[in-house]
Amino acid sequence: MTFVNRWLPAITEKTPIRKTALGVAGLAVVGGAFAGPVIAMDNNPTPGGSPTAAAVTADIRQIDKRAPSKVLDYQYKAQENFYYCAPAATRIALTAQGQTPSQDEMARQLHTTEAGTDSAEDTTRVLNSAGGKDYHTVAIPDATAKPEQMDRLQVDVVNAIDGNRPVVMNIKGTATDVDGVSHSYPGGHYLTVVGYDDHGRKVKIADPANPNQAEYWMSTITLANWAAERGYSA
Repeated sequence: MTFVNRWLPAITEKTPIRKTALGVAGLAVVGGAFAGPVIAMDNNPTPGGSPTAAAVTADIRQIDKRAPSKVLDYQYKAQENFYYCAPAATRIALTAQGQTPSQDEMARQLHTTEAGTDSAEDTTRVLNSAGGKDYHTVAIPDATAKPEQMDRLQVDVVNAIDGNRPVVMNIKGTATDVDGVSHSYPGGHYLTVVGYDDHGRKVKIADPANPNQAEYWMSTITLANWAAERGYSA
């Protein structure tokens, strides 16, 4: 795939609507359930967090040679209260590896409070300490994801899912899935990527906020912009 064709969707696709959190703790209500707020993650990128376009292009060529899709088996459970999105998303990731911790235990390890969970650095730490191993944190520091960061997310998702490691995303704002359904979390949220299609250009999301919209597919470009100013554990 040529450079121009690969980036055309990034140029034409609308980015998520990003909103400033309002009200007490900036809580978002979705389908009658509260989406837990989070504090924006440290903008200091971790190793590998700012890849060159050439390096990521080479990685894209490699994953394009693999099977085009994979979805992991996992156990879904909606978040148990309005601020448990990170514990629930982390738990979903660990169930794909045969672990079924309680959300309370995840919250304790993540240092989750009613103000939420600080950042993807916490989900990475807990995933690795729980035996997930090989997880790393990737920051997307700016208000909009750069093209190489979109591609980096694609590569990270494919590599993680192929290694049976769901990806935990720290997102904020509003994004639209492939069916045209909007998902809005002005106060911030955590969710889990449990599969991919089209060599990672689309991802399957397990969203702990609302069991009525527990799963949906989204383009990786949209997801990268949804995680802008935050990041993910992959």
